[in-house]
Amino acid sequence: MDLSKIINKKDEAAQYMIDEITHICKDFETRSPGTKGELQSCEYMAEVLKKDCGCDYAEVESFKENPGSFFGWIYFTITFVLLAIALYFVAPVVSAILIVFGLFIAFMQFGLYKKFVDRFFPELTGHNVTAIKKPTGEVKRRILFNGHPDAAWEWPVNYALGGVGFEGHAIICGIGAVYYLVLSIIACVNDRAIGIFSPEGSFSDWDLWSRLAIGGFVFIPFLVGLYWMWNKNRIVDGANDNLSGCYMGIAILKALKDEGIEFENTEVGVILTGSEEAGLRGSKAWCEAHKGEFQDVPTFIISYDTIFDPKYLMTNYRDLNGTVKADKDVSDLYMEAAKAINVPCKKGWVPPLGGATDSAAFAQAGFRATGITGLNHKLENYYHTRRDTYDNMNPQGLANCFAASVKALEMFDNGAKQ
Repeated sequence: MDLSKIINKKDEAAQYMIDEITHICKDFETRSPGTKGELQSCEYMAEVLKKDCGCDYAEVESFKENPGSFFGWIYFTITFVLLAIALYFVAPVVSAILIVFGLFIAFMQFGLYKKFVDRFFPELTGHNVTAIKKPTGEVKRRILFNGHPDAAWEWPVNYALGGVGFEGHAIICGIGAVYYLVLSIIACVNDRAIGIFSPEGSFSDWDLWSRLAIGGFVFIPFLVGLYWMWNKNRIVDGANDNLSGCYMGIAILKALKDEGIEFENTEVGVILTGSEEAGLRGSKAWCEAHKGEFQDVPTFIISYDTIFDPKYLMTNYRDLNGTVKADKDVSDLYMEAAKAINVPCKKGWVPPLGGATDSAAFAQAGFRATGITGLNHKLENYYHTRRDTYDNMNPQGLANCFAASVKALEMFDNGAKQ
């Protein structure tokens, strides 16, 4: 199949995406994970997929989640660290235990996106969409385009100071926790597990470690400030992150229908997985709900997240803070497609502290997937802030990603990487 006609209309596709995204941002409720607004957007896009994109079906599916837990770990970790600082002066062994446990919670909940403290937060209902366009003949291969319809809670420090300030704040807090952990361990090694004062217990006889502990109080304002790392009362529009990802697949299917193009043996679909901002909860739920499905033929999933700046279009070969490997064939397919039509695309990864895309959940569940991003992983000040609006989108970034995606579909239909 030759899809050059669609590729050449990439600018029209980009404008279609912007128009649709503008409609959702302006006319629907905010879309934090597990809310009415998320459901509204899923229902609307499912209808678009059926009526305007020629899908044989587009089903809205629900799942249970505890979205407040994804950043809620902060309340546990920071409280434990602050308690540890106070207890260091009377019980360093307890201080060390609290810090280790607090950091372990952060690692499990944010580092690996595990449901470690979810049970302590209110349960809500999230939603996904699965839409499929069948070929005219026997299904011999399948490609699914993925995005997440939910929007993030604002990060106030990123809004005020940008990525350097945001990441710097988090790193300082991490250093502070490790600083007191080291002091606590040293105190225990020096046989002062139940107090760092002199054997006589004189509160005036401070040693070196006591003075170092007092000096560490400089970390306390930063640690306390982390309680407000996210503002759960302000939901961003999420035009780029990640309605851009949702509409990438929708725009491809619409373009195919508008041109009257039918594949003979390639099934094409769109998966919209909600609550990505709550720790990939929608994509994890989708993988569980569809376990054992889509295994009959070679199936590729291309997951998009924040398609904005064309100079940062990237295929991520590793995801989830660098811990999950994407499928090499799917990743290579996208890179080769972009190269074939001279669209700049970098080979990269989602680094530590970079979070994740839904591609990670698909890969962990055994699906062949890769993640495509269009943002600087050194966070820009629009990321997770009120600047992520429909009037702050990049038509060229959308058009380039669309063109590369259509070329990848063409190459896949012609038998590439299967």
